[in-house]
Amino acid sequence: VIGIMGIEMTGGVYCPLSPRDPQHRLYALVQQTESRLVLVHHLTKIKFDNGIVSLDIDSILNVNNINSGMDNNCCSSVIVGGEEIAYIIFTSGSSGIPKAVQLRQQNFINSILGFVRIDALHEEDIMIQIASSTFDAHIQEIVGSLICGATLAMLHPQGNMDFQYINHILHDKQVTYLVAVPSYLNRLCDFLKQNRFPPWILIENINCVGESVSSAFVEVLMQFVAKFCRIWNFYGPAEATLGTTCHLIDVVSHLYDIPMGKPLPRYICLPLNHFLQSVMIQEEGELLVGGLGVFAGYLGRDDLTAKALLEIDGELFYRTGDLVRIDNNSLLHYQGRKDHQIKLHGQRIELGEIEQCLLRTSISACVVIKWKDDYLIAYAQSSHVNEEQLRQHCQSHLPPHMIPSFFIILDKLPLNQNGKIDR
Repeated sequence: VIGIMGIEMTGGVYCPLSPRDPQHRLYALVQQTESRLVLVHHLTKIKFDNGIVSLDIDSILNVNNINSGMDNNCCSSVIVGGEEIAYIIFTSGSSGIPKAVQLRQQNFINSILGFVRIDALHEEDIMIQIASSTFDAHIQEIVGSLICGATLAMLHPQGNMDFQYINHILHDKQVTYLVAVPSYLNRLCDFLKQNRFPPWILIENINCVGESVSSAFVEVLMQFVAKFCRIWNFYGPAEATLGTTCHLIDVVSHLYDIPMGKPLPRYICLPLNHFLQSVMIQEEGELLVGGLGVFAGYLGRDDLTAKALLEIDGELFYRTGDLVRIDNNSLLHYQGRKDHQIKLHGQRIELGEIEQCLLRTSISACVVIKWKDDYLIAYAQSSHVNEEQLRQHCQSHLPPHMIPSFFIILDKLPLNQNGKIDR
C-alpha cells in the first residue's frame, strides 16, 4: 500500500507484478514496460537478478530516525495531470504476449467518482483487500477506498485463499464493503455453510466483478448477508477502467436474468452490429465503450491499439469484444464473447449463449468448450443437479446443434490466481 501510494503521489506509473509468475515472465514484463525501478520485499527480491534495479521496501520502513531532516511536504509540489498515465495492468494476449493496458489519471479518478455518485462507495466504509495484484480490482480496493476517505483492511500474504481467516477478518474488522469475483464468493459461501459460520451482518455492499452473475449464485449469497446488504453486478474490462456498467440487483423480484445494467456516470455504451450500426431492442451486438474511462492504448503496441479503438463522431470508443443486448428498460445484458464463437458441423455457435442458458438453472457456474472439432462439453458447478436435468433444460431453450454432447458436473470449477474460472 505504501509503495502504491508513494508511486502515485510522486507522479510515477504503477505497474503490479505477481510473485507467482515465473522469473522469465517477470523479467519480460519489466523489459516491456521499461521500468526504472522495481519495489520488492524480503519474499520477492529473489525473483529479480542484479540486472534489474530494485529497492527493498523493508529498508525504507526500517530506517532509523526517519523523521530527522525529512521534508514532509516534499510531494506537495508534484503536479500530476489528468492525461498522465496512472497505472499499467497486464491482460492476456491472443499471441501469447501480455498486453500492457495504460490507464490515465483521469480514467481512474472518473471511475472512482462513478462509484461514489451512484452511492456505492462512502467514506464511512471499511473495505477488505481481497483481489490479487494481477486483477485491476485491487487498485479500486486500495487506492480507490483511500482517496474516498474509507478504511482499508489488509490481509496477510496469500490470506485471500484462507477462508477461515477471511471470515474472521470480515467480522473482526467490521467490514462493510466487499469486491470479489462470483466464483470466489461462491466458494467462500460453501465454506461458511459447511462450517456453520454465522452470516456477515455488517456488510452493506458487495460488488460482483469479473464474471457473469447467476440467479443461483445470488440466492446462495443472500443466505450470508443481512437484508439491507446491496448486491451489485459490475462490468468493466481493464481497457475501460474498473467499472463501466452496474446494476443493483433486486433480490426480491428480479433474479431470472440479471443484467449488466446501465453505464456509470460519464461512460457511453453502444451495442453495434457488424456494420457498426446501433442494434434494435433485444438484438445482439458488440459493446463499444466511450467516455472518460477509455484507456490510453497498449504500451508499445500501436497496432493492437488501432484495432481496439474506434472513432465515432470525434469520440474514441473501445471495442470490448463482448456481445450484449439491450432490453425494453434500457438495461444491457451480457450474451458472451465474440472470440468464443466457434463453428461446429458448419454451424456458427456462440459458447457464451449456451453458458448463459445453463446459468439460468440451479447451477452456480459453468464453462462450455469445443472438443476434438466434433463435440461440445459443458462443465457445470453444482451439488444437486444431474446431467439429464441440464440436457432437458438445454433442449427446451436451445437449437439442437447448440446442445452439449456431454455434461460434466463438478463440485467446484478450478479458479485461476485472479479468482476467476480457469478455462
